[in-house]
Amino acid sequence: MGVTIKQNWEASRTKNKFGQYFTPKVVAGFMIELADISKNSTILEPSCGEGVFLELLQQKGFNNLTAYEIDDDLAQDFSNVRYESFVSAKINSTFDLIIGNPPYIRWKNLEEDLKQELSINPIWNKYFNSLCDYLYIFILKSIELLNENGQLIFICPEYWMNTTHSISLRNYMVANGYFEEIYHFNETPIFDKVTVSIVIFKFVKSKKAAERRPTERRPTERRPPHKIKVAKFYANQKLTPETLQKLKFQEDLKDAEYLQVSQFKVNERWLLQSDEVRQELKVLENNCVKKHQNPLLNLFNENKQEFHTIGDICDIGNGLVSGLDKAFQVSYLFDLPPSGGLRGAEKNATLNVVKAKDLHPFFASSITKYIFIDEGLAESDFIETYPNFNEHFQKYKEDLAKRYQYNRKINYWEWVFLRNFNLFKSNQQRIFVPCKERISNRGDGRKNHFRFALVDSGIFPTQDVTAIFKKSSTKESIEYILAYLNNPVIFDWLKCNGIVKGNIVEFSEKPIASIPFKLIDWNNSDEVLLHDRITQLTKHYLVTKERADLDLINHSFNQLFEIA
Repeated sequence: MGVTIKQNWEASRTKNKFGQYFTPKVVAGFMIELADISKNSTILEPSCGEGVFLELLQQKGFNNLTAYEIDDDLAQDFSNVRYESFVSAKINSTFDLIIGNPPYIRWKNLEEDLKQELSINPIWNKYFNSLCDYLYIFILKSIELLNENGQLIFICPEYWMNTTHSISLRNYMVANGYFEEIYHFNETPIFDKVTVSIVIFKFVKSKKAAERRPTERRPTERRPPHKIKVAKFYANQKLTPETLQKLKFQEDLKDAEYLQVSQFKVNERWLLQSDEVRQELKVLENNCVKKHQNPLLNLFNENKQEFHTIGDICDIGNGLVSGLDKAFQVSYLFDLPPSGGLRGAEKNATLNVVKAKDLHPFFASSITKYIFIDEGLAESDFIETYPNFNEHFQKYKEDLAKRYQYNRKINYWEWVFLRNFNLFKSNQQRIFVPCKERISNRGDGRKNHFRFALVDSGIFPTQDVTAIFKKSSTKESIEYILAYLNNPVIFDWLKCNGIVKGNIVEFSEKPIASIPFKLIDWNNSDEVLLHDRITQLTKHYLVTKERADLDLINHSFNQLFEIA
């Protein structure tokens, strides 16, 4: 196995086939400081890379070290490195500490020789499948190699903590130990060209402690904490020793948030949120569960539930694509005097557009005029009928010609992609939301909402906005849906379950459609009353913008969710 991998490695160095992202020394030093071990403790580094952990451990007086590395060009200055695959290595020793930065590669990106190695690996075949990440076997095998009360300290992406396909790994970890500390880095640039959220975690193997009742534990036995110490850092800046020390001791730090999270349980997603938020989301989801579940959803023995969703009650469409927004914005032409202004045909050849920057929770603040001319017009006819528009376009013609053409010829005055245009033409109100929205630090209290805004019919979205339309079969009012989407609990749900990249939540059709929705039980007079109250309060707020209405709306939802 090792020879095959090394031969292929020589042919594919530039592809990073082994998922290598080398740990900065400041981060490696911080991770070593998290360990609670003696100088003679046995230590393993399962993918040592350039040897940064080995170097720092030796400097601190730890010499009982074992390391594995598949690339024999790395870590040449260390005598205790075994150049073979940790995944396949026959390791008979156990360790007090396993520390490092394991490789992470999605199955679809694995080289064939790595897939073949996994296909005959007993650990992989017992716990994982082709939907899983290469990272998973490094975590699980490491735990198997720990002594009782041994510590696993890894830095890796966060996504495995809440995806369906890692449920077997998470359940194994719950059954074999507990977490002491987790550090979550959102936009922090720890590794080059890696944009996913990163975590550093400290896990303690303690199967005996998990099996025994507290009164049965020995005085010298390590007692698992009831809470996990969690530090979350949101800043887009390189880490310094000072920053890491403040996070470790939970000191005041801009863009940091500190939580105490209860130990995770089997068959659940691991959310790095306070117990209050986790309970809030549980109540929300319980209110949205479908009565008749699809048994096929119960994959990997996970208690996965099916919810009523926004996609069930709304049609959703991403906005129109002009290809060069600034070239089509012509609101200024409407401000010119009649002698220099638009012709009649030009006044009618526009769309009213609301841009993402003009969206607020519940409402939009302004409208932008865009040129919109039906396709199929000859250039000579365009110039004659729309002379002011033609003059306006001249300074943009070069850039307009560079737009993506979607396998057809697109004239400079035409939009490149009129996606969902028939939906947008419908004669009904619609809800707009920015396609991408930043999450600011919840710890500073500045934000607990996204910007879902109600706009009138005849208003169109462009590519920076996604539009939501109530289906004709939906009984709930558009105002109720609007208020629901702007509720703080939906903000929390999307932070934990939406498509989040760095500190940005994406609002394309699929993630919006997946938001759980509380249907009204129209046979329940209390629910009907609350629905009507929320509807009327929302209508009133849209006119008056009185803060008191928002408080009453949220209170009504609390009553509806039975969490008042």
